[in-house]
Amino acid sequence: MNWNAYHFFPIMGAPLSPANSIKMDFSPANKALDSVDLAHTASFNEFVFGQLAEAGKTFGLGGYLEHRAIYRRSERFETSAADFRNIHLGVDVWAKAGTKVYCPIEGRVFSIQDNAGFGDYGPTIILKHELAEDCFYSLYGHLTLTDLALFEINQVVKAGELLCHVGPFPENGDWPPHLHFQLMYDMEGMVGDYPGVCAKRELAKFAANCPDPNHILNCSLLA
Repeated sequence: MNWNAYHFFPIMGAPLSPANSIKMDFSPANKALDSVDLAHTASFNEFVFGQLAEAGKTFGLGGYLEHRAIYRRSERFETSAADFRNIHLGVDVWAKAGTKVYCPIEGRVFSIQDNAGFGDYGPTIILKHELAEDCFYSLYGHLTLTDLALFEINQVVKAGELLCHVGPFPENGDWPPHLHFQLMYDMEGMVGDYPGVCAKRELAKFAANCPDPNHILNCSLLA
């Protein structure tokens, strides 16, 4: 797919850049995470937004194909060692609850679902975009519950139209407020949900189906 053939509206309303954002590291290399009680969402939240306040930025970014340490907080990701899901397939935009999220390019609402449960997506919207000969899906997770009533299945959403909001915990899957933004070429028969994390042994498969969200975000911090 030729991503450069299309113009994308900034999903956070303004382009993400070093002027308003910092890149955040949630890999095992970040030893600061060792002192954070990740299972206690309020403590995790204080850590995330303390970093943003210290940097004087609005958004924290990162995560595409990042090997992450933070999934030890939820048994949802716990399987055998070989199947432990800790490779992130989207980009997270950490921002205050209530922050508006906009549609990047015209699409139709493919699914609306509350993926409830500690560590899951919480309220989730997936759009289907059919552009000339190209087709892909975009997923927006960790939203507010009220967002689930904003649209109906198959409704057209225009580029730049308000789509949803960053949700608060615990309704957002009990995470510090952030948007999980992910792209998929194929939903593989799934509706309402698609894995946002995979095991290392599955990385080649999922990376092929989940292109880099920075094709749309176009942020130098994620390049």
